Amino acid sequence: MPTHILNRILPVAAITAGLLLGAPAAQAADGKKKKTVTATIALGDKRPATIKAKARKAKPKASASAVKPKKKAKAKTSQLTCTGTDVMPTPETAEVVREAILCLHNQIRSQKGLPLLKDNAKLRKAAIGHSSAMVNQGYFDHTSPDGGTFVDRILDARYAKSNDAWSLGENLAWGTGELSTATGIMDSWMASSGHKANILKKAYREIGIGIRIGVPSDEGVGATVTADFGVKL
Repeated sequence: MPTHILNRILPVAAITAGLLLGAPAAQAADGKKKKTVTATIALGDKRPATIKAKARKAKPKASASAVKPKKKAKAKTSQLTCTGTDVMPTPETAEVVREAILCLHNQIRSQKGLPLLKDNAKLRKAAIGHSSAMVNQGYFDHTSPDGGTFVDRILDARYAKSNDAWSLGENLAWGTGELSTATGIMDSWMASSGHKANILKKAYREIGIGIRIGVPSDEGVGATVTADFGVKL
C-alpha cells in the first residue's frame, strides 16, 4: 500500500456476538417465576477499507543506528475507584450508571497502562440517540432499519468530518436486573473478545455512552446501552 495514502479502519458492518446472559428470574405475585429475559451484546465488525484522504509525503525510514532504544514503560497500578457500579438504572439514576460505566472503562484501561478515555459530548449524542432508537423501534443492531450505520450517526453528530482521518468503534448491550447495572454491562463486554478489543484499543481517546431505560423488546424493563469510541487522526 502506498505510504502517502491514509488508511482508515472503518467498522462498517455489524454482527451479533454469541454471548447470551440470563437475567435473574423475578417472582410474580402468584409465586410463579416470570419469563427470564436475556441480555445480548453486539459489536462492530472491523473491516479494513482504504479511504481517499489528503496525501502525505512519505518520510524516509530511519536507520537502525539512528534510532535510540526506548525505555520500557513501567507498569502502572490503577488507583481509580468507581462508585455507583451496582446501581439499578432508572430515569433518576441513569446518569449515575452512565458515569459508572465510563469510570469502569478507564479503570480497566488504567490497569493495562492504556490512555484514559475522555467523555465526548458529540459521541454521547450519537450513542444516546441510538439507544433510544433501538428501544423505540424495537430492534438491536448497529445498523438502523433505514440502513444508517453507526459511522453515519457519529459523523452526523459532527464528531468528525467524512474526509478526515479517524477510527471509530461501537459496543451495544441491553439487560435487565443485575445485568443492567454498570458492573453487569461491563462484565458482559469483557467476556466477549470483540467487545473487549474495543474497550482495550490503545488508539481510542474518546468515548460517548448513551443509556435509555427499557430494552428493544419491552420499554418498561431494564436498560439499553450504546458505547461509541473514537479518535481523530
